[in-house]
This record gives sequence, C-alpha cells and structure tokens, in this order.
Amino acid sequence: MKSTFALALLGLAVIATPAAAEKMTLNVLGQPLATGLIQKNMEQPFFENFAERTGLDIKANYKAIDVTGMKSEETLRLLKNGLFDIVSIRTAQAARDEPFLLGQDLVGLNPDYDTARRVYERYKVAFDQRLQENFNAKLLGLWPFGPQVLFCKPEIKGLKDIKGLKVRVYDQSLAQFIEKLGATPVAIGFSETQQALSRGVVDCAITGASSANSAGWPEVSEYFMPIGFQVGFNGYAINLNTWKKLTPDEQRKLESAVNGLNADIWVYSKELFDDALRCNVGEEPCTTVTKYKMKNVPVTKDDLKLVADAVTTISFPAWSEVCEKSMPGCGAQWKQILGDMLGMK
Repeated sequence: MKSTFALALLGLAVIATPAAAEKMTLNVLGQPLATGLIQKNMEQPFFENFAERTGLDIKANYKAIDVTGMKSEETLRLLKNGLFDIVSIRTAQAARDEPFLLGQDLVGLNPDYDTARRVYERYKVAFDQRLQENFNAKLLGLWPFGPQVLFCKPEIKGLKDIKGLKVRVYDQSLAQFIEKLGATPVAIGFSETQQALSRGVVDCAITGASSANSAGWPEVSEYFMPIGFQVGFNGYAINLNTWKKLTPDEQRKLESAVNGLNADIWVYSKELFDDALRCNVGEEPCTTVTKYKMKNVPVTKDDLKLVADAVTTISFPAWSEVCEKSMPGCGAQWKQILGDMLGMK
C-alpha cells in the first residue's frame, strides 16, 4: 500500500508540474520599427524584458507592427478580437475606427509638450471609457512622439507657400487643415513616405522631427519648418478579458510599470525632438540621430496664428461633424473637457 500510495503521489506530481511551470504569455503589438528611437530604445526593451520590468511572472511576445503585415488602422480591432493582449495605439490611425480618440490631438490644440500634457490629463478618462465601451479594452496610458513638423522638397519660405503642393498627412484633422491652406493632402503610410518624397508623389510631408530623421526623410527633402501641428499621441491598451485574468496585485504592478514606461517616454521624446531640430539643419550638439544640412524655414507669428486658429475654425468643427455620426454628443463632451482651455463654450 505504501508503494502504491507513493506511485500515486509521483503521478500527481508529474501531471501537476507542467501546469505549474507554464508561464502566462501576453501577445504585444508594438510601434513600427520605422518610427525610430522610441520604439527601439524604450518600447521594445520594456516588453522584451517584461517580467523583469513589471515584477510579474509573465512573458511578453512582442512584435513590431511593420513586421507582421498588419496595419496601424487595425490595432483596436485586433485588440478587441483578442489576437493581441496589448497593443501600442497609434492614435491618428486608430481614430479611423473611433473618431473620438482624435479629439485630444486636433490641429492647433497641442503646440508644445506642456500643453499636450494638460490636454492628455483632462482627456484620458473619456478616452479610456470609449475604449472600454467599444473595443473591450483598457487604456494603459499615452505619450507623444512630439510636435509634428513639416519637411518639403521644393523651396518654401512660410506655411502659406505650401499652396498648390501635395502634402503627406496621416489623419483627417490634418488633411482638412492642409486643404484649407490650398494644398492637396495625400494619405500615405509612414514607411512609404520617404520613397514618395523621393519620387515626387508628394512635395512635402508631416511627422515628428526625430522619426523623419531616422526614416531618412532629410535625404529626399531640403526644407525643414519646425512648426508643430499636432503632437502625435501614442500609447498602450490591454484587452479587458486579459486584464480580468490578472489578480488585483498583478494589475497594480502592470499599471505601475507601464506608467513608468510612459513617463520615461515623455521625457525621452522631448530630448529626441530638441536634438532632431538641431540635427536636421546641421547644428550641434547632435547626438541621437543623423546630422543633415536641411534649410531651416523660420516660423513667423503669422504661421503660428494660422495653426492656433485652426482649432476653432477648422479642426474642431470638421472633427465634431464626423465624431457626432458615431457618438452623438461628442462635440459637447469635448467642450466640457477642453473648451475652457481655448475659450470655447
């Protein structure tokens, strides 16, 4: 009997061991490799060392989106259907599925990092609520790529000189603003833009100063205008089914770790942006990206006013018209959240 009992215990141990040893794995869809140093130096190391960074006995299977064949416009759908547990949201692209998300980065709303921080802190609760209601997902925080600036191949001396030119854009708010200036907005993916500039498919293109440098845009464009249209909010969301599988303690550890990542990226993004402003036009110090010799186009008060006025005259009216179709009352909610910052009631 003793022998039989010992064998039974051994059998249970054999059966139990694989289950006990099995580690939870989260599938994570990240930023495109092509976007540069934030993805390479901040996001990817965090998720590739997920257990160490979070203190959780959980592994992350991390994939940059541009190596999967998937598109940024699909991220929220991929998160909702459970194909990925965590996704890096590219807000401008994801807003094609959910226009309300774009409301925190309308053209002219975020001229600098400090303003963007205030806007984010006000908007994040409503942003998260919309994700939970429509995509079975929870927001884990957002960060900015930095002011989205202008690169042009033909000579320009100011913002009004883009009239008649073809300009690469990435969302509807920016497209409508560019159109009002008399230029033709062209929607092209980030990874295809360098070639589009080279071949003359577009004359100008807009993105972050550092990302453009990493992607080689200064090699095929000559004029650089450091005027910020938007700040390019991005961030992380987790599938709610996955979230609910975690214990309260695990949830706290995960949120704390991702909050730390987001905070680090806010700081790093500003450092990269300031350095890229110098690097793109051949100034020192230039330490993070490649030094080029683009011609700097000075930003005038008139240029700044054109962008600042866009919120009330162009981007908010156009955005709210689209947003109301999928979310009645979203314009009023936006004004309740952000209106007092702009004197809008």
